[in-house]
Amino acid sequence: MDRAQKEKVVEELGQIFESSGVVVVAHYAGLTVAEMQDLRAKARDADAAVRVAKNRLAKIALEDKPCASIGAYLTGMTVLTYSEDPVAAAKVSEDFAKGNDKFVILGGAMGENALDRAGVTAVSKMPSREELIATIAGMIGAPASNIAGAIGAPASNIASILSTIEEKAA
Repeated sequence: MDRAQKEKVVEELGQIFESSGVVVVAHYAGLTVAEMQDLRAKARDADAAVRVAKNRLAKIALEDKPCASIGAYLTGMTVLTYSEDPVAAAKVSEDFAKGNDKFVILGGAMGENALDRAGVTAVSKMPSREELIATIAGMIGAPASNIAGAIGAPASNIASILSTIEEKAA
């Protein structure tokens, strides 16, 4: 890799570290190509991404970034899982680690907050952005459906009373 390519990689990694809601660092020694492809596919499905980078270049890219605290985790064969959603990358990493002993989560960062192994687990248990939006939309829609039900209730009550009277008269 020549100097221009290294500079490009450092720039790309810098963008990742700046724009990501969460970055998870893990060791992946011993994973097969198929297992890495599986991890990448799961990440892609969750709007996250996986990146293998040289630790030295990643440490250079971390300088003056909010998540510079993850530099201590960049030793050995490391892989970065990241996403704009503050929960997606952590969920993907945790789910993949449960099914694969060779994928060892070291820690990560959520903005300026450093996460240890337990922190990544805690973040992965939080609801995702889509789940929160669905919950909020449900809360907003519930009063409207209750009002519609209350408005329609007297009419249906009158209709059932008239139906009962008609049956008795017949």
